[in-house]
Amino acid sequence: MIDKLEDIAKRQEELNALLSDPDVVQDNELYQKYAKEHAEIDPIVRKFKEYQKAQSDIEGGREILAESDDKEMREMAEAEVEELEERSSEIMQELMLLLLPKDPDDDKNIIIEIRAGTGGDEAALFGADLFSMYSRFAEAKRWDVEVLSSSESSVGGYKEIIAQVTGKGAYSKFKYESGVHRVQRVPKTETQGRIHTSTVTVAVLPEAKEVEIDIEEKDLRVDVFRASGPGGQSVNTTDSAVRITHIPTGMVATCQDGKSQHKNKAKALMVLRSRLYEKMLSEQQSERSANRRSQIGSGERSEKIRTYNFPQGRITDHRIGLTIYQLDTVLGGDLEMLVQPIAAHFQAEALQAAE
Repeated sequence: MIDKLEDIAKRQEELNALLSDPDVVQDNELYQKYAKEHAEIDPIVRKFKEYQKAQSDIEGGREILAESDDKEMREMAEAEVEELEERSSEIMQELMLLLLPKDPDDDKNIIIEIRAGTGGDEAALFGADLFSMYSRFAEAKRWDVEVLSSSESSVGGYKEIIAQVTGKGAYSKFKYESGVHRVQRVPKTETQGRIHTSTVTVAVLPEAKEVEIDIEEKDLRVDVFRASGPGGQSVNTTDSAVRITHIPTGMVATCQDGKSQHKNKAKALMVLRSRLYEKMLSEQQSERSANRRSQIGSGERSEKIRTYNFPQGRITDHRIGLTIYQLDTVLGGDLEMLVQPIAAHFQAEALQAAE
């Protein structure tokens, strides 16, 4: 590992020279390529230099221990060496995390799909609560949220809502949300105060570009129809809603929230492309023993990942055994208090697997 870190440090020196080369500076594409590589390895080199400094200080302390007869000085040196060795070990753990392969999808925008599961109207209402939580979390990150398709229930809430979150790093934060979310609370329609359990399914897809998923026109069936709201009430006077079926897989994507048929078709294609991209990733992962999803949980939509217990004000993430009593704060959009420990847990698992 030290050899690898030394090679990375040497590569940074080479990049420093290249980025100062007039020929490279004049070639914008090449300059950007080298600048990006430099930015990616710079945190590793900085941390490695910190490790080297700690190791040098440890050697200095050991020399004092070997040469000095002064009791007080030896005690100070021993304490310093012990502290430096502990810090050196921490730095090495941080370096190992930095060297882990980065999820290539982390910086991507996402498509998030929220669907009511068991529990009828109550599940639909909680689906709306989750969408509000995710929207506030995204807004705090200054990311844009756009609803692509939605189906409201008769009492409010969503039977289904699909949205795009646009912002650098969106997938890195939202990818831990795929799975079944369970809510335990007294529904507004409950007259006897009984606690009901309902579920909502969340799927988070990295947005796929055309170069990643090439969809041929002959493989698509496009249907247009009149958009409608709750209860079938017409909300459009033209056939602007679009349903696209990918014939080879049978996958269907629908968009009806916009008034433009052309824009709705483009959005439905974006959702379809992202679903096909996720399917391709899943097929690749099934062929590998150590795959990307092993670092972030299975991501299966049937996996119960979290319980929101309203009477106790409690949230429990079942993947890592984390329980916090700040339900209102999290539903208000402060999702980071869950995301950070979950990310740390799966990073630790990935480290263990890499050893």
